[in-house]
Amino acid sequence: MVSTTFTSATRKALIGAAAGAIGAASVWTMPPAAYAQAQPPVAHGPASVADLAEGLLDAVVNVSTSQNVGGSGSQRSVPPPGLPEGSPFQEFFDEFFNERQGENAPGGQRVQSLGSGFVIDAEEGIIVTNNHVIADADEIEVNFADGGKLKAELVGTDPKTDLAVLKVDPSLRELTAVEFGDSTAIRIGDWVMAIGNPFGLGGSVSIGIVSARGRDINSGPYDDFIQTDAAINRGNSGGPLFDMNGKVIGINTAIISPSGGSIGIGFSIPSQLATNVIAQLREFGETRRGWLGVRIQPVTDDIAESLGMDSARGALVAGVIKGGPVDDGSIQPGDVIIRFDGKDVGSVRDLPRVVAESPVGKEVDVVVVRKGEEQTVPVTLGRLEDGERMTEDGSTEPTEEEAPVASASVLGMTVAELDEEVRATFEISEDVNGVVVTEVQEGSYAEEKGVMPGDVITEIAQESVSTPKDLIDRVDALKDQGRRNALLMIASKNGELRFVTVRMD
Repeated sequence: MVSTTFTSATRKALIGAAAGAIGAASVWTMPPAAYAQAQPPVAHGPASVADLAEGLLDAVVNVSTSQNVGGSGSQRSVPPPGLPEGSPFQEFFDEFFNERQGENAPGGQRVQSLGSGFVIDAEEGIIVTNNHVIADADEIEVNFADGGKLKAELVGTDPKTDLAVLKVDPSLRELTAVEFGDSTAIRIGDWVMAIGNPFGLGGSVSIGIVSARGRDINSGPYDDFIQTDAAINRGNSGGPLFDMNGKVIGINTAIISPSGGSIGIGFSIPSQLATNVIAQLREFGETRRGWLGVRIQPVTDDIAESLGMDSARGALVAGVIKGGPVDDGSIQPGDVIIRFDGKDVGSVRDLPRVVAESPVGKEVDVVVVRKGEEQTVPVTLGRLEDGERMTEDGSTEPTEEEAPVASASVLGMTVAELDEEVRATFEISEDVNGVVVTEVQEGSYAEEKGVMPGDVITEIAQESVSTPKDLIDRVDALKDQGRRNALLMIASKNGELRFVTVRMD
């Protein structure tokens, strides 16, 4: 007799599955004729996916990792993709990403974790999985559907997209590979199938539909997930999401689940994003992403109006990285990037992804809105990984101009010239120049937009200011033009730039 022990999460999943089965059975107690009459006619799903699954099961593998750890009670906890502090998904991801752990034991111990993966190149022995499945592993073993096992070596990882590439020796066994499909072609409501290793139960098949596309769950800079209701549980991480043609259109990565089991909200990395990363990992063992060298922020309706744009779109350049690819003045703070290399930039989320997918050293045309007019700027991309090693400093050098200290009230703020005494009072960096905010009126638009004493206004309507009079003159000019909002570039005490719009009525 075989005895099986389940974790509490597994028990909950099994109880939930049984309850679901009972509930489903109760629906069919209605006479078929009455049921058909009660329901509107709908298109039927696939009668069976048995033939499709049979041809794909051998390409999906279980990925088992082990790690030597020391200390009493130590356990390996698989790190999830980085989430911002306070993310609403944090508690759910914590449960999902902490895969099966080893038993506590005094002193040194060996702990294990299980996930999924799939073969994409049978001749080379290349397997794709999630980065969080193999993170910090000392040994990686791949288990096949027929019970065979092979040791795997790590080719490369990319924590930003939570992808990893493994390699096994293809001479030791015959491998079956699957191909990537086009994730851009799928539609909400299309049928999809997941195969993986949930709770260590290898070769499990589940089916569902595409629930949504382009999901941003705040797990990384390139979030563009496919959401599906196909059952995905612990251990499915790194497994494939197939379309009905047997092509991989996603890599299962995360779920939202209060209980640890599937509630029908799962997320997969789209093949469009994954294929480029995987190709780079195979060729270089690391990623080599394009880099523009700008800091960006969203274009709000107020910002769009203040710039004379007909709608809020694109990515607003809040700063340029010193020493970066566009530190030659080709792209300027205040520019709104609306098109990159022939691709529309609909929102601030689009730009990092489209730039990162571009080859390093490629010359591209960037369309910007600058002072109300569209301009096309040629740019040669740098490498993001090089830029991450640079010290970000997009500030200007201090001016030599000296003038008597003056202050004024404007736009719900009291502003003053930035002399050495004021700089010391607010601990403002020497590299920051402009007009300092010394007081913000309670209930003003400036307060509403987060302006605080010690902030420095460096530009208004994309023109630099150095005295309170400069600021007042520009506000008056904008009012004469019929503008309702003033676009301010504001520097923090340490020089970080951002744009805010303040109403002038």
